[in-house]
Amino acid sequence: MGFSKNRNLIRWVIIIASFAIISLILWNTYVFFQKFKAEERVKMENWSFAQNEFLKVVSELSTDENASSNLDLTLKILSSNNTTPMIVVDKDSTIVTFNNIGKGKKSDSIFVIKNVKKLITQFSGENVPVDVNYEGQVLYYGNSPLLNKLKYYPLALLLIIILFAAVVYFFYRSNKTAIENKLWSGMAKETAHQIGTPLSSLIGWTEILKIENVNPEYIKEIEKDISRLQTITERFSKIGSLPKLEKTDIVAETLATTDYLKTRLSKLIDFEIIVPENKIFVNLNKQLYSWTIENLVKNGIDAMKGKGKLKIEIIQLENNISINITDSGKGLAKNQFKDVFEPGYTTKKRGWGLGLSLAKRIIEEFHGGKIKVLQSEIGKGTTMQITLKSI
Repeated sequence: MGFSKNRNLIRWVIIIASFAIISLILWNTYVFFQKFKAEERVKMENWSFAQNEFLKVVSELSTDENASSNLDLTLKILSSNNTTPMIVVDKDSTIVTFNNIGKGKKSDSIFVIKNVKKLITQFSGENVPVDVNYEGQVLYYGNSPLLNKLKYYPLALLLIIILFAAVVYFFYRSNKTAIENKLWSGMAKETAHQIGTPLSSLIGWTEILKIENVNPEYIKEIEKDISRLQTITERFSKIGSLPKLEKTDIVAETLATTDYLKTRLSKLIDFEIIVPENKIFVNLNKQLYSWTIENLVKNGIDAMKGKGKLKIEIIQLENNISINITDSGKGLAKNQFKDVFEPGYTTKKRGWGLGLSLAKRIIEEFHGGKIKVLQSEIGKGTTMQITLKSI
């Protein structure tokens, strides 16, 4: 109890610490982004000042030869921007100059001219325009490539965190599933062991009843039930460990199982069995295969509410053998085709939802085959299909 409590406490500490670290990283990224954005703003304001000074100097050169004394510094500032996309337009929205736009296009000038309005709208949304203060010129600038990368960095970080969390979740879930499977296997073995003790006693009592000259018909029925209990015990013992597969005629095995079921189920069920005349051999565990067929048949009967038509058909393909079990019951919606094989899933008021899950494990894990809902229609019925490799 104490260990479980401490484990939960440690788990919550890790979750809270992880959340705090992630929040700190995102906050620092945001602060750095805003700081870098402010620095780019200063750089653009300096550029606009230099542009203003350059235009003034150019206009004064015709009257004053000494006006170019600070031109070198101005030009240096103007040429320093090689990352931030920018465009300068006059009061009539005519392009004065631009830089770092249309890289890789056939003609940067043509690209800018065609997209000037779009660029102005885009840059205005990213940053407040800067006035050049020369004949109504305005500088529009966007985010530099580095700033854009910083902007999307938190999203990339969150995506990585989500993927990491997903990996941890699926690892935890698969580990939990493995533990549950181990537990179920252990319970199956223990159940088989527990049934075995009174079963041995019943066999002994049957022999005593024979000596006591009890009605042979009574003894015969008791022996049938004992045989049934032995079959159940074998099934549970095999589901709890890796079962042994033997070369078996699946046609004969299917007929034996269905014949047993027909005599014990409602007479309102119309059985139709279609099987090939020849033998078909597969690697099979008889007890577990019989259990699977029983589960599918009983599910079909439940879907028909104890009255209707049930067809069992064996179809031989090139290297495979298919066993189709069709009922005339209520049917399934398409989104239920996979859900019905999940442990605990059931459409019945009373039921554990383990029959089809168990059938899937027997066919796919133990026999290397496939089991699926082949087709189903609401109000008309369902066809379940088992596929095994023939030998």
